[in-house]
Amino acid sequence: MSLDTADLPERESMEFDVVIVGAGPAGLAAAIRLKQLDPELSVVVLEKGSEVGAHILSGNVLDPSALDALLPEWRSEDTPIKQPVTDDRFYLLGASGSVRLPNALMPKLMSNHGNFIVSLGLVCKYLAEKAEALGVEIYPGFSAAHLIRDDANRIVGVATGDMGITREGEQGPAYQRGMALMGKYVLIGEGVRGSLAKELIRDYGLSEGREPGKFGLGMKELWELPPGRAQPGLVQHSFGWPLKSGTGGGSFIYHLGGNQVFVGFVVHLNYKNPHLSPYGEFQRFKTHPDVASLLEGGKRIAYGARAITEGGFQSVPRLVFPGGALIGCSAGFVNVPRIKGAHNAMWSGMLAAEKAVDALKAGRSHDTLEAYEAEWRASPIGRDLKPVRNVKPLWSKLGLLGIGLGGLDMWTQQLFGVSFFGTRPHGKPDYACLEPAATQKPIEYPKPDGVLTFDKVSSVYLSNTNHEEDQPVHLRVKDPALQHSSEFKIYGGPSERYCPAGVYEWVVGDDGKETYVINGQNCVHCKTCDIKDPNQNIDWTPPQGGEGPVYQVM
Repeated sequence: MSLDTADLPERESMEFDVVIVGAGPAGLAAAIRLKQLDPELSVVVLEKGSEVGAHILSGNVLDPSALDALLPEWRSEDTPIKQPVTDDRFYLLGASGSVRLPNALMPKLMSNHGNFIVSLGLVCKYLAEKAEALGVEIYPGFSAAHLIRDDANRIVGVATGDMGITREGEQGPAYQRGMALMGKYVLIGEGVRGSLAKELIRDYGLSEGREPGKFGLGMKELWELPPGRAQPGLVQHSFGWPLKSGTGGGSFIYHLGGNQVFVGFVVHLNYKNPHLSPYGEFQRFKTHPDVASLLEGGKRIAYGARAITEGGFQSVPRLVFPGGALIGCSAGFVNVPRIKGAHNAMWSGMLAAEKAVDALKAGRSHDTLEAYEAEWRASPIGRDLKPVRNVKPLWSKLGLLGIGLGGLDMWTQQLFGVSFFGTRPHGKPDYACLEPAATQKPIEYPKPDGVLTFDKVSSVYLSNTNHEEDQPVHLRVKDPALQHSSEFKIYGGPSERYCPAGVYEWVVGDDGKETYVINGQNCVHCKTCDIKDPNQNIDWTPPQGGEGPVYQVM
């Protein structure tokens, strides 16, 4: 049962010059730049997390180039950006050992000299303080659930989700109608695979003529180690074991101050075997002798997971639509070999803000910011993404050989300014890469020991995830019959394995029938299900505002 909109009270409305969805690096950089250029503008930022930073999850080794351009004074202030990178190491892992790759083999763009190991959530809190000091209004705890269009099909605002709707779709005792926030321009920076960005890309054909979007699943833990073991400033990346040659991905270990390290693992979501569990591969990675010896005697204190955009230069959709623009990971600006996207997210927010200010000063509104679309490839974003555009497709097609060829391609562009590969296509979208379960080898994962490796339930607990149970399930299966006949019968129920939070399970009843159970309260908002379901039959939508994970220093 669902609410009849004709019976609902009219939304209260607020007017702004610019409405921004998402208080991540892109949205906050856009807000700050808008107010820097015109202090009289009214700017609002909506954030679905309970507070700024609550839903932010990233490596993160920060390239400060965009921050230097936005807030050059940051280096003289007390900020959460404190730990410079002091050492940079790359490894190829085998089951029982590792080979360090010489830094001299790495193209210059792979160097982390001058970068900082940070909690991106804390960086966003710092940016939010800067934005509010300029007069930006930030509303955490409110999900932008709906686009508002005018009669000309232009985006003129967004509406927050209704609160207090029961699981049956009825108005509960605490029901409250969502607000309408109207803007002359709307900037969408809601992160990877955001529900509004997905709708805009579909309805305005923004991905036509572009390669399909590609994604990875990144999982991350924060560990506290015995005193003296962490090496503050050390950055380690690896590829190889435990992933098989046909599955892309790798690890990162970033050493912070205070005896802490970030331990992370990324699995590219174009893998074929539906028996594979990205979470299981992450836990197995920690049993490698090099990693286990680092973590021995330590304590895991935080966990999170998030999808990552990996399509890069050739997959970026058209960025503009009537009334607004896509910024940050909603557009897909992650540099895959560098494992960095925050700097490009900030650059995109700044560039979109500049074009919006130009339009507003010219007396325009609700039109298409064509200058943003026209200029991003020649901006720092394009200059960062173009040289690495072939790394992901070569890696996906050729495995370890592809990694070597991708490195060669980066070198030829650095030395000669040309690529002998041109621009390689990505091929199929990730959901189309799964093969039927019967054709693939089952994978057995060791039982978690609760010391070094852990189950999903204990991990979700560390993410501080919470959802009100009496609300409509925000993970919507469009066709339940298809989910059973295909996702379960043909592909063996891969959602049980690709979800890093234990949301999905197939339960066999006493009558022998399989029932699809969705534990929506476990959802950490990673969006993997929306990306990897083989039939695109799962639609991730925002739950009530302020719910989901509450990351503290991730």
